[in-house]
Amino acid sequence: MGNTRIARNINLNWKFQLNDEPKAWYKGFVDKDWEDVTLPHDWSVHAPFSIEHSSGTGYLPGGTAWYRKKFPISEDTTNKTVRLTFEGVYNHAQVWVNSYYLGKRPYGYSSFSYDITRFISPNQDNVIAVRVDHQHTADSRWFTGSGIYRDVNLTITDQLHFAEYGVFPNTVSINENVANIEVDMTINNNQSSEADCIIINTLIDRAGEIVGQTRSPQSIGANEQQVIKQQLEIATPKLWSPDNPYLYNLESKIIIAGKERDCTTTPVGIRTIAFDVNQGFAINGLSTKLQGVCIHHDAGAIGAAVPKAVWKRRLITLKEMGCNAIRMSHNPPAPSVLDLCDELGFMVVDEAFDEWEGAKNKWSTGHNVYPPKHHGYFEDFPQWGETDLKAMVLRDRHHPSIILWSIGNEVDYPNDPYCHPYFKTMTGNNDNNKPAAEREYDPNKPNADRLVYLAKQLVSYVKEVDKTRPVTAALAFPELSNITGLADTLDVVGYNYKEHLYQQDHQAYPNRILLGSENSSSVQDWEIVKKNNYISGQFVWTGIDFLGEAKGWPVRASPVGFLDLAGFTKPSYYQRKSMWNPEPMVYLAAVPSNEGDDINIQPHWNWSEGTVDLHCYSNCDTAELFVNGQSQGAQAVSVLGEPLVWQVDYQVGEVKVVGYIAGQEMTSASLITTDDACSIRLTSDRSELKADGLDIAHFEIELLDKANATLRNVDTYISISVSGPAELIGLENGNIRDTRAYSESGRNLFNGQLLGYLRSTDKKGEVIVQAEAKGIKPHQFTLKVT
Repeated sequence: MGNTRIARNINLNWKFQLNDEPKAWYKGFVDKDWEDVTLPHDWSVHAPFSIEHSSGTGYLPGGTAWYRKKFPISEDTTNKTVRLTFEGVYNHAQVWVNSYYLGKRPYGYSSFSYDITRFISPNQDNVIAVRVDHQHTADSRWFTGSGIYRDVNLTITDQLHFAEYGVFPNTVSINENVANIEVDMTINNNQSSEADCIIINTLIDRAGEIVGQTRSPQSIGANEQQVIKQQLEIATPKLWSPDNPYLYNLESKIIIAGKERDCTTTPVGIRTIAFDVNQGFAINGLSTKLQGVCIHHDAGAIGAAVPKAVWKRRLITLKEMGCNAIRMSHNPPAPSVLDLCDELGFMVVDEAFDEWEGAKNKWSTGHNVYPPKHHGYFEDFPQWGETDLKAMVLRDRHHPSIILWSIGNEVDYPNDPYCHPYFKTMTGNNDNNKPAAEREYDPNKPNADRLVYLAKQLVSYVKEVDKTRPVTAALAFPELSNITGLADTLDVVGYNYKEHLYQQDHQAYPNRILLGSENSSSVQDWEIVKKNNYISGQFVWTGIDFLGEAKGWPVRASPVGFLDLAGFTKPSYYQRKSMWNPEPMVYLAAVPSNEGDDINIQPHWNWSEGTVDLHCYSNCDTAELFVNGQSQGAQAVSVLGEPLVWQVDYQVGEVKVVGYIAGQEMTSASLITTDDACSIRLTSDRSELKADGLDIAHFEIELLDKANATLRNVDTYISISVSGPAELIGLENGNIRDTRAYSESGRNLFNGQLLGYLRSTDKKGEVIVQAEAKGIKPHQFTLKVT
């Protein structure tokens, strides 16, 4: 095997059974009739939607299930350490290897691992068995998914090795064009003798050139773990920032007698961050507004089991909107998402929890429809909260994208469940929508003063693992949290939907650093941030539509994103782009005048007779509208994000808007009247996939008229067939009212669009994807799996 580590993904060839098998932990259990699945896997999203299930989690079921996998280890594991890592299992996972019980992890968003060295058998099949208990699906306010929905990895190292997540590079300072980097390393010596070794850290740039290196001798006692620090000095460093997310590679080695015993590589972004009470946020000394969005962890048709390629496509789309920051709501994300944030240049708020030891309301028959249910993480927090929080920080602290640790979301929401004597005189959030008993002071409910004690504990846990970043929480009710002292426990205080308090709290608490941690998408809310330096930024709810938090059947998802469930852009995306991206742009959409505001605008020009309102978003100085070549007048853009509206009599043909800056035409957009559909267009983002069983292609399905114009006002049913070494893993149209099961191989267009997800197998060959619609000639495309 050699002396360096072997790390491999073991996502292929798992067996799955949606049933509680009492003896499935046993190595010799016969599972040949179980379903074959590839990880990541979310069993909930493949089930039928039903009003019988919880609205909060998207009207999809949970249950109890087992996963099993046989895996050989052909390498010589003598004097080696073998570790099994799960990046996320929802939830209440229990793990066995070769019939040996390793442990459990209740929290579905934590990564966890086991040293399985003692339990494996080299050169023969080993068996992993995982029981997942997600019977209580009303355990969350949003869709969670069910199963082993993130990657599983196997790592083989020398007995002397860097611990998992044990290399932590941190930029200490950047002075006079020299960066000082401290590397904290945790090294395990599982040998029965002391190890005298050399520790070497080498920083390598994108061109493969060494730009810095340090080495030091170290003695590590038998069966000991030791923390070691080294310093690197880098001349003329390339800095990591949202505009230029430059990453180096840090190569860390352990050498004994000239022989490499372990080697691991960590991406490094050299950057400094600072929050100031008056000037807000700065990166590398440059004042920067956080133009952020909140996101949940699902992706519509593929549920919580989201491959990295799908996240990359979505994050790039958000980046093009002008977004530079992401709040991971309200749980630790998949490691691959943070890798992408490093690579693409997003600043991240990494959030641990939505609830602590108090049970929040979980809506099961519609959002804010009483009575709620009360399962959830609060049941595990007293035993696991410290472990889960420290695990998040330890796993993620090397990411340059992370600028804040968040210990919780809206834990101070009034009467949910925490109460306080001040409720005798003050009112809380959404009081008018609550039953009378939920609006009053109840001395039998948990006292909100308790939150201060818990927050202090959680902040201290974070600081034990990482002192380089501030700690925040997203507060729902700062009016009370200011009084109890909860806000004072935080380095940066997050305000959810409390823009009206910014000015008064900035004056009342002059040492407070203030952030809009969750905000509406209104233009006015952003104007407040833009005009006040002391506000570091905002995180709009949400960047992308997500399953769950549904208003009521048949609505099964939340519609407030800039992107829909498929990742397609919505009109609100272009409104926000006009506010956040300085590149000149115009966007045009229409709505019949009697249907009113911009919520209903659509990007097509196929309407009935009558007047139509044309809405334009632009960041140019002025925009001029033309209907069939005739000018309808120009309007000045006074406030970015506010629509320019023209009311015209509908005419078949073309409407066009032109954007001008300083009198010069800069950009344009148009809509045309389309004819009946006569062909199907399939567009894939890949022409070739890897035969690794994990590679992903996206393909879009649209209908065209005889002039090859795209129809945006059709909802035609499209069926998809796939032949060759790939499988269709989902079809998504973005329609939150579409309750057709995602397991089906066909779906209606929505706003003329449909997205398919294709995953390769581990075989090579040609893949043919065919789309069919009634009355239209089928169309297909091919790609290779190599």
